[in-house]
Amino acid sequence: DAHPAIYRKEKMQLKYPIANTDRSVGAIISNELSKIYGAYGLPQDTLHVSFTGSAGQSFGAFATKGLTFLLDGNSNDYLGKGLSGAKIIVKKPDKADFKSDENIIIGNVCFYGAVSGEAYINGVAGERFCVRNSGITAVVEGLGDHGCEYMTGGRVVVLGKTGRNFAAGMSGGIAYVYDPTKKFRNGLCNMEMVELEAMDEVDRTEVHRLILTHADFTGSEKAKSILNNWKGELTNFVKVIPTDYKKALEKLALEQELVTA
Repeated sequence: DAHPAIYRKEKMQLKYPIANTDRSVGAIISNELSKIYGAYGLPQDTLHVSFTGSAGQSFGAFATKGLTFLLDGNSNDYLGKGLSGAKIIVKKPDKADFKSDENIIIGNVCFYGAVSGEAYINGVAGERFCVRNSGITAVVEGLGDHGCEYMTGGRVVVLGKTGRNFAAGMSGGIAYVYDPTKKFRNGLCNMEMVELEAMDEVDRTEVHRLILTHADFTGSEKAKSILNNWKGELTNFVKVIPTDYKKALEKLALEQELVTA
């Protein structure tokens, strides 16, 4: 079905039902693209595939550049494992009436070892979200224990509650957690390698852009609510940044200033 997109780089949209017996959906097509184009993949959003239903394990595994997977439903564990440039969007069904930030929509260990790409999750993730993430940007509306464990790069925005032991072994990347109750900063974050601080102007601009994009892709009511009171919500966000990573960024910025001076 995707032949024109794969071999002629024609923009396409496809739609399929999906069930939890369908595992590693997207891996074979990404392998084919890698054999043809290497790490370059396809131009952004060349192949947009919409799925409806409950996806099986490792949906979007190793998905490469040029692919956009939209899942209207929910997913099992290992969603986006090794994500390699694609865009993955998971949204609750339009007919569903549950609150997205209070209900799990994807399983455990999602985006494990992800390298690059984007993810917008209109609901709560299970445990170990973005473990060993080294480069993707992800927005999620809540997650379980051990979020961002061993993360080395990328950006993660959490628009809801987290479990315990967040950021354990996190040595790179930045996370922004919406924490109006102050519970996150008072015991849920593992402080061995990270620091907590308020967002600066650069952070605010980036987080606002990501939440706006999340709202556009998923229709998230939680995102819209935060955006509608953006100035009032700013103090409810806490920035999580590894101490050594912060020092490296500061050193890099100083060197850049000396070069341009």
